[in-house]
Amino acid sequence: MAKPLTDQDKRKQISVRGLAGVENVSDLKTNFNRHLHFTLVKDRNVATKRDYYFALANTVRDHLVGRWIRTQQHYYEKDPKVSTRTFGRDSECFGHVEEADDWLRYGNPWEKARPEYMRPVHFYGRVEHTAEGVEWVDTQMVLALPYDTPVPGYRNNIVNTMRLWSAKAPCDFNLKDCDSSPAVLCCPQLAEAPMFYVLQFFEGKELRLKQEYFVVAATLQDIIRRFKASKFGSTEFVRLDLSTMPDKVAIQLNDTHPALAIPELMRLLVDTEKLSWEKAWDIVVRTCAYTNHTVLPEALERWPVDLFRNLLPRHLEIIYEINRRHLERIGKLYPGDFDRLRRMSLIEEGDIKKINMAHLCIVGSHAVNGVARIHSEIIKNTVFKDFYDIDPQKFQNKTNGITPRRWLVMCNPGLAEVIAERIGENYIRDLDQLKKLLDFVDDDAFIRDVAKIKQENKLKFAAHLEEHYKVKINPNSMFDLQVKRIHEYKRQLLNCLHIITLYNRIKKEPNKLWTPRTIMIGGKAAPGYHTAKMIIKLITSIGDIVNNDPVVGDRLKVIFLENYRVTLAEKVIPASDLSEQISTAGTEASGTGNMKFMLNGALTIGTMDGANVEMAEEAGEENMFIFGMRVEDVDALDKKGYDAVSYYNRLPELKQAIDQISGGFFSPAQPGLFKDLVNMLMHHDRFKVFADYEDYIKCQEKVSALYKNPKEWTKKVIRNIAGCGKFSSDRTISQYAREIWGIEPSLEKIAAPDDPHGLLD
Repeated sequence: MAKPLTDQDKRKQISVRGLAGVENVSDLKTNFNRHLHFTLVKDRNVATKRDYYFALANTVRDHLVGRWIRTQQHYYEKDPKVSTRTFGRDSECFGHVEEADDWLRYGNPWEKARPEYMRPVHFYGRVEHTAEGVEWVDTQMVLALPYDTPVPGYRNNIVNTMRLWSAKAPCDFNLKDCDSSPAVLCCPQLAEAPMFYVLQFFEGKELRLKQEYFVVAATLQDIIRRFKASKFGSTEFVRLDLSTMPDKVAIQLNDTHPALAIPELMRLLVDTEKLSWEKAWDIVVRTCAYTNHTVLPEALERWPVDLFRNLLPRHLEIIYEINRRHLERIGKLYPGDFDRLRRMSLIEEGDIKKINMAHLCIVGSHAVNGVARIHSEIIKNTVFKDFYDIDPQKFQNKTNGITPRRWLVMCNPGLAEVIAERIGENYIRDLDQLKKLLDFVDDDAFIRDVAKIKQENKLKFAAHLEEHYKVKINPNSMFDLQVKRIHEYKRQLLNCLHIITLYNRIKKEPNKLWTPRTIMIGGKAAPGYHTAKMIIKLITSIGDIVNNDPVVGDRLKVIFLENYRVTLAEKVIPASDLSEQISTAGTEASGTGNMKFMLNGALTIGTMDGANVEMAEEAGEENMFIFGMRVEDVDALDKKGYDAVSYYNRLPELKQAIDQISGGFFSPAQPGLFKDLVNMLMHHDRFKVFADYEDYIKCQEKVSALYKNPKEWTKKVIRNIAGCGKFSSDRTISQYAREIWGIEPSLEKIAAPDDPHGLLD
């Protein structure tokens, strides 16, 4: 048995709870008060909690600024290759009831506006072809104003920059064109808020495409400007040979949303910089790489050609030319294979011609990756097989990761300290060192410490629920969590069927010694996703019945966590006992919530899908609760034909649960409320909930049985934590850097600016 560190060793550890030394408190207070008075113009008699937050944020930012400037100087001096993610996936608004989240109403103390780098972004208009070249004319212009936010590294004095863009109307913007628009009628202060107009006047799909192009166009102009200016602070262009841009710039397309970067960069290089098509295309392909995040066909963006023709006419021409050259290549490789040409075209024919943005990303990138090994294999073997066949060297895997600084040290300091006491704190930078915890699996003191931290976290979260949600739960019950986007493929409905089955069993045998559970489900539904909203309604309706049944008592509670977000995740994940990762095999790209739960001491019940597969490899499948069909089983069932009714007729508990939902047991005031959900489950469920029901219920019985043995449960927890090393974002980003961007990651620390108090060391 390994020995824990001595008291002397422990004293060497830097407490993860610590903020600043005692000697710095006085200066911290002085700066805090200075910002409260001179930045916010408040005193303690009128200051609000928000004012105190802003004063503290400005105090911390003061200590970041020197490092921020020093980092930019360092980059200009060294002139390294830099990677840019131009556009990430948007978070959906909260579904069942949406409320506007005006998160910038009071300003943002962390950001710095950079009006000197404002860029024009054009829409609409027409294209003129002349002897001198191509011009996009008669456009409508929006201004993109950059805002920079500091992103500090971990104890290395590096502060990188996240640049976001705000839409502003130009001075000659003609509001009279739209005086009767809904945006004007509902927003009388429009003249003072042009950004509202710019983003809200255009509706639906056109608004979405406009937002995507806005961010891409502003970012690419900024990238080219910075590439040309190689000296710190330089406003003159000193680097004019754009053929070397891929040596200094890497652009990672994070899903299809920034796919417009490919035609936009071509437009800038060909139309503005006057490069030949061939030279421009070489630069684009060597600069861009594409990360795929989903295999669901409906989630891969397809834009109507007519929308492009109206909004971005020059880009449509460029995409057509990219497609012509692409199909010419395919035709030479596969003469006469017209079906292959149709499958691989960037333009999908049909009643409405559409541009397939994933195909555009693949053709215009030098690397394509999935985000878990099983996901990367699926896109090679099925979704993008035609493209893999002609360019296998493009395709890679980059399994997702999470940052242990936020998802352990910051959100679960108790567990982080208990780990540091045993193996030191270097694991924070090198998560693979968690493997050393395997030496402590049988250490009774460590087992007790881990269990004690978990119980403390559960008590804290129970208190949080009682204070903010007015819900009282049993902190000694198993905290069973499924938190993620509400979607059919994530199968919150399977969880609901387990809840109902467990409820019926308790009602049938009320005197049996049941393992108490508090089942919490959280997540947001896309505003237009009706089925997802009905799933939320079903969850809350089940909760209304279960939570108010005196026979059940506190042996089973069901809670829907409203407005699930990072700040709530940081509270609930450290308190969780069981993590539900139950998507249909072959549908989840990776998942990162599964990793966060694993790192924070929850056991996983899940299918062999996404990163669950690699988690089982790292922790040992015997230390997880794996159930259900594998990818090959799903494929076989698809070929055979999935018959939900046969499962309904064969499994009495499943039939009872479905009959209760359809008969109005959980919606007595509206008996037919869930008829559409039941009809979907019975007759057109793409994600085969019933096929995994029986195995899921049996697996949940194993979960309940093990939970009655706290010591053995905690041993599995320790083995899971010890297996988390692979799932650090440090490993993920290092692989992107080496294998896609052609950059060698550096662990170099740069010299700190004067900071005599070491507040951020």
